[in-house]
Amino acid sequence: MEIAKTKQLDAVNHKTRLSLALFINYFIHGMVLVILTQNMISLANSWNTSIAVVSYVISGIGIGRLMAYPVTGILSDKLNRKMFIIIGMLCYFFFLALMPIASNLVLAYGLAILAGIGNSALDAGTYTTLVEINNGSGRATVFIKAFISAGDFLLPLAVFFLSSHKIWFGFSFMIPATIILINFINILNIQFPKINNKIVQAEIKQSKLSKPRKIIATISLLGYGYTSMALMLVFTQWITLYGKEVLSFSNITAHFLLSLYSLGSITGVLVISFILKHKSLEKPLVVILNLMTLASLVGISMIDNPVIVEILCTLFGFSAAGGVMQTGLTIFMQLFPKHRGLVTGLFYFFGSIASLTIPLITGYLSIRGIGLAFNLNILIASISTILVIILMITVGYEKEHQNVTRTKAQ
Repeated sequence: MEIAKTKQLDAVNHKTRLSLALFINYFIHGMVLVILTQNMISLANSWNTSIAVVSYVISGIGIGRLMAYPVTGILSDKLNRKMFIIIGMLCYFFFLALMPIASNLVLAYGLAILAGIGNSALDAGTYTTLVEINNGSGRATVFIKAFISAGDFLLPLAVFFLSSHKIWFGFSFMIPATIILINFINILNIQFPKINNKIVQAEIKQSKLSKPRKIIATISLLGYGYTSMALMLVFTQWITLYGKEVLSFSNITAHFLLSLYSLGSITGVLVISFILKHKSLEKPLVVILNLMTLASLVGISMIDNPVIVEILCTLFGFSAAGGVMQTGLTIFMQLFPKHRGLVTGLFYFFGSIASLTIPLITGYLSIRGIGLAFNLNILIASISTILVIILMITVGYEKEHQNVTRTKAQ
């Protein structure tokens, strides 16, 4: 009896250590997402070039993602999950360690592409591992969003501290590089679990949709991969300018709206992860959160009261950035339990398309007005809501039909 308890405790400790190591990677990922934009002036001075050229270098991350997601997704199902996490960590380490000392733009652009490849490798190995060690549940993947938010919240503070004390900007790269190197050594000594085929087979039986319905569900989820990313991109890019120029808020209030979005996001992670203790609530939860997102955006577009807009921005962060995208990916993986890596790669491939196209679309619309650029999000939220409703009807109807068939057979 005591031996069984000891083994169970060891298994729990091992799972906790592995999960924490994976979450730390996404804390660094949160920093990587904003590290180039936060250091644009310093990098431009270092390379003797303009901020516009630095912006061009940043686009390399998106190129790297688009190049790598289809490949890493397919291979992670055939090869070791741990190998892809190691590849992702090494890519991030070299990006962080070499970028501040890069001597030319060609090397800098190559490092940005490397970071994009690292992002796709981490996603392919991490999301699949977290679902597998939690017996098919995607609850743990929602916490990834919390660690990303923590990283992109703390990095700007570190950059500000270094700048105000006239310390070399490169330390903002070297500190996360050191953290990921330590975590890399840690992960090398952690054994990754083998895929539990019994659980996979159970999920295959549970997700047995007819082929037409599976195609509809897949199209809906790929579209959702695009729209869920696009919603966050439009909001974070334009909410401050929308607050200042359209709603005529003060500079402090306009900037505070983005902080409230982040606060709502972190709150959303905690609430959603609690709700997802019940796997049956995943699909209705995604629909409800998308409806909340749409309602909050419509409210922001119609109301100019600062307090109400602040509440609505918090609600948007809660519903659109609190882990609903990760929950959508979990539903996708449940449809194809034998191809979790491929599904992850495809889902985030469409998200990467959004990261490339949305700035171009909103940039064009902003010429006609900041309000038009920001309110594109209402259209995106409407499409997103329609997609998840179609998904719920498709998958929900099929399960109901199967239950009726079983009852008749009995």
